[in-house]
Amino acid sequence: MAGTLYLVATPIGNLGDFSPRARETLDRVDFIAAEDTRVSVKLLNHFAIKKPLVSYHEHNRAAAGQAILARLLAGESCALVTDAGTPAISDPGEDLVRLCGENGVTVEAIPGCCAAVCALAVSGLSTRRFTFEGFLPANKKERRTALLKLQGEERTMVFHEAPHKLRATLSDMAEILGDRPVALCRELTKLHEETVRTTLVGAVALYGEREPRGEYVLVVAGAQPEEETTLTLEEGVQRVLRLREDGMKMKEAVRTVAAQTELNKNDLYEAVLQAER
Repeated sequence: MAGTLYLVATPIGNLGDFSPRARETLDRVDFIAAEDTRVSVKLLNHFAIKKPLVSYHEHNRAAAGQAILARLLAGESCALVTDAGTPAISDPGEDLVRLCGENGVTVEAIPGCCAAVCALAVSGLSTRRFTFEGFLPANKKERRTALLKLQGEERTMVFHEAPHKLRATLSDMAEILGDRPVALCRELTKLHEETVRTTLVGAVALYGEREPRGEYVLVVAGAQPEEETTLTLEEGVQRVLRLREDGMKMKEAVRTVAAQTELNKNDLYEAVLQAER
């Protein structure tokens, strides 16, 4: 009989947030798969948990995933942990979960900390509908393309960002998304936890003078619903051409504009081809 894969959420800064159930699960499993064994061993030592550790991360997930699956199919149980937060959310753990599902291995979530949800809760922005976008691409062109696709997103958006990329990300957000409310949450649950509620333009000015420190979660207000006005084909063409200037491929730009308007995708595509000749 196959074992079980447990997705065990770990603290994102405060060890007091580690639940009794999570500790009991780590005590009970046969082995633990960790994003970084050097980080996880500190947590295990703090709670006097002695279990074998194996490495599972972005660069070894294919081979390590198969090795973990083989042990699960042989009847062993495994706990998957990340350095902080909930496994399988915007990390390679999702591949291991999929692999287990395809092979009939039971997967159970042991809930706990999630930085995105914590930040959303304290942001002061709408929580009724939201979308988790994780980390934007580091490459400037790819980051701007990703943001262009989100221009019309009406749900609250949640992003992760590293301190050394924060200024560039805020600058692109302010330019592409416009000046809208944002909450910048850093060092959540830690000693220097801080939430700054401002606008994207205000955030650019603030961090032009202040050095970004710590890991950030950015909670950005969604776009205001557009008035129900019908875009002309010519206006649609101009919108596609602006996206093309920012590096978006033709078909993707046409698909994006067509999805945001009532314009026919094929008609728009032909009109853009005519305009570019």
